[in-house]
Amino acid sequence: MNIQQRIQELRDELNQHNYNYYVLDKPTISDYEFDVKIRELQELEDKYPEFYDPNSPTQRVGGEITKNFETVTHKSRMYSLDNSYSKEDLIDWEKRLHRLLGVADIEYTCELKYDGASINLTYENGQLVSAVTRGDGIQGDDVTTNIKTIRSIPLVVNTNFASDFQMRGEIILPLEGFNKMNEERIDIGEEPYRNPRNTASGSLKLQDSAEVAKRPLDCLLYHLVDEGQHYATHFESLDNARKAGFKVPDTLKVCKNLEEVLEFLNYWDVHRHDLPYETDGVVVKVNSIQYQEELGYTAKAPRWAIAYKFKAEQVSTVLNEISYQVGRTGAITPVANLEPVLLAGTIVKRASLHNADQIEKLDVRVGDTVYVEKGGEIIPKIMGVDLTKRPADSQPTQYATHCPVCHTELVRTEGDAKHYCPNEFGCAPQITGKIQHFISRKAMDIDGLGSETVELLHKEGLIRNYADLYDLTVDQVIPLERMAEKSAQNMIDGIEKSKEIPFEKVLFALGIRFVGETVAKKLAKHFKSIDNLMNASFEELIAVDEIGDKIAESVIQFFDDKANVELVNRLKNYGVQLEISAEEQANQTDKLSGKVFVVSGVFHQMSRNELKKAIEDNGGKVSSSISKKTSFIVAGDNMGPSKLAKAQDLGIEIISEDDFINMIQ
Repeated sequence: MNIQQRIQELRDELNQHNYNYYVLDKPTISDYEFDVKIRELQELEDKYPEFYDPNSPTQRVGGEITKNFETVTHKSRMYSLDNSYSKEDLIDWEKRLHRLLGVADIEYTCELKYDGASINLTYENGQLVSAVTRGDGIQGDDVTTNIKTIRSIPLVVNTNFASDFQMRGEIILPLEGFNKMNEERIDIGEEPYRNPRNTASGSLKLQDSAEVAKRPLDCLLYHLVDEGQHYATHFESLDNARKAGFKVPDTLKVCKNLEEVLEFLNYWDVHRHDLPYETDGVVVKVNSIQYQEELGYTAKAPRWAIAYKFKAEQVSTVLNEISYQVGRTGAITPVANLEPVLLAGTIVKRASLHNADQIEKLDVRVGDTVYVEKGGEIIPKIMGVDLTKRPADSQPTQYATHCPVCHTELVRTEGDAKHYCPNEFGCAPQITGKIQHFISRKAMDIDGLGSETVELLHKEGLIRNYADLYDLTVDQVIPLERMAEKSAQNMIDGIEKSKEIPFEKVLFALGIRFVGETVAKKLAKHFKSIDNLMNASFEELIAVDEIGDKIAESVIQFFDDKANVELVNRLKNYGVQLEISAEEQANQTDKLSGKVFVVSGVFHQMSRNELKKAIEDNGGKVSSSISKKTSFIVAGDNMGPSKLAKAQDLGIEIISEDDFINMIQ
C-alpha cells in the first residue's frame, strides 16, 4: 500500500470512529487505540505535506489563531421563531395554517428547542467550507476554525445525501461537561461559568482554536437548507442527515395531528429535566417541504414553524430602586433595579416594568419583594408582588414627570402606553440612539463604528446627528480613547462605503417612527426617491399597499420638521443613496400593478422566491391565501387540491409558470 492510500485509509477509519463515539455514542475502539491511529496519521501528514487536507481528523485539535472574526452575509436568512405559551396559541396557529394552505390534514414534526448558540454550516461538494453564527439572522461571524474542533460535526459527507447545502443547528455544552469545566475552575480559584448557553456561545469566539478543542462542545442539527430539494418532508431530510453523519437528536418525532403534538409537549415538559442538555421548549414544524414553501415567511419568522415555550422559572427578590431609560424615539422605559438573584442560570439585577400603567396595575413599590421571570423574553420582567412582605412604611410609586437625562417635562399622548421626552434634538440618549440605529447592520451597516464609539464621538462634540458622520476625518478621531490609526482609518472607510447602501435601507436608517424594514422597502419601491416621499400627501401614502393612517401620519410629521429635512438634504449632498438606482428601476415595471397573485406548487424554471420577486418587481402583490381579491394563481406541480377547489369556486384564473413568464416579458 502506498503512502497516500495509507493516509486516506486512516482518515476514513478515524472519521468513522469519531462518528461512532460522538454521534452514535457507541465507540468500537478504546481511546488509546484511537490516539495511536491519530498519531500515525499526524506523523504521515507532517512527513508528506503534499497530501494535506483541511478536513483531516488531525485538524480537529485546533491551533489556529483568529484575531478578528469576519462578518459574512448568510446565503439564506436565519429567521427567528414566533413563540407560543399555551394550547390555545397552537390551536390559533393551526387555524391560520388551514386557512393559508386550504387543506384538511397537516402533519407536523416536533423537536426539542435546544438552548445554545445557533450555527449555519455550509458544505460544497460534500465538504465543510464555512461555519457562521446566526448573528442578526442576515449576517453572522465566520467561526469555521473553531467549529472544526467539534467532533460531532462531520467535515466531509457522502454527496449521495446532498452535494451543496447548508445544515443548521445549535452548538451546546452538555450539562456533564459544563459541570466538569466549573469544577476545574473552582479548583484553581477562578469564578465558575454562569450557564451552559453563554459558555457555549462564548467558546465560538475564542481566538485560539486549541482552547475551543478542549471544551466538550456538541452540535445538534435541526434543519437542512437544500436548493436541490432532495426530500419531500422535513423529517425525511433530517433522517437522511442522521444517516449521513450529522447528530440529529432521536427525540425528533412526526405527529399526525395537533393532539399528538400536545402529547409530545406534555411528555417533555416533565422529562426535559432528565436530558443531558438544557432545553426550554419544543419547536413544532409543518412536515411537508412543499407546504413550508407555500406558507413562506413573515418579516421575522417562518409561518410554518412555531416555538412552544415551557413555563418559565420564577424567583423572588427585593426591588431596590426604579430608574428610567430614554430610547432613541424619546420613549421612557422604567427599569426595576433588583437585589441580585440567580434566574435560569444567570444573575439578574434588572427587570423591565414596561410603562406607568404596568406599575400601577401591579402596584409595584420600592422595597417590595417581587416575582421575576424570563418567560419568552431576553430581559426578565416583574410578574407580581408578595404583599405579605411589603414594608409598613411603603409608599405608592410616583411615575417620573421629567426626563432623567435632560430634565425636560415628559409628555404622554392619548392612547399611548408610554411617556416620551419631547426634546428630540437636545437629549443625549435620543441623539446617540438615532445615530446607533443609523449605523446598525440592518440599516447603513457601517464597519468600524460601534455604539460605544458613537457615544464617545458625541461626548467629544464631534457629532450631533447622523449626517455629521460624513464630515469626520481620520485626524479628528485618532485622539479618541482606545483609537489607533488603523481603527480610525477603518471607521472613516466604513462611513464612506455606506454611501453605497441602497435607498430602502437608508430610509429605514433615518429612524422614522413606525417605518421598519418591511415598510421602508414598500415606501422606497413605491415612491422611488426621498423627494417623492417627502412631497407625498396623506392620501398618496395610505394608497400604498399595507400603509395605514398611523404610518402615513408619522412620515408626514417627520418631514414637516425642518431639522429632519436639513439632515436628509445633507445626506443627499454627501452622496448617500436616496433614490432607487437606475439599474434597479430598469428591472421594475408596472405590468402587474393592481394584481394579486397566489403562488402554489413546485416550479422548474424559477424558484418560488424568484417567482415572488418577479411579481413584486413588476408591480404586483403576493398573497399567501386565496380570496376574492386574488387575481391569479400561479400553479406549479402538486398544487393542493383544496386550494384548487377554492380557486374554482371563486372563479379565479389559474395560470402556469410559462403563462406567468410570458405575462411579464
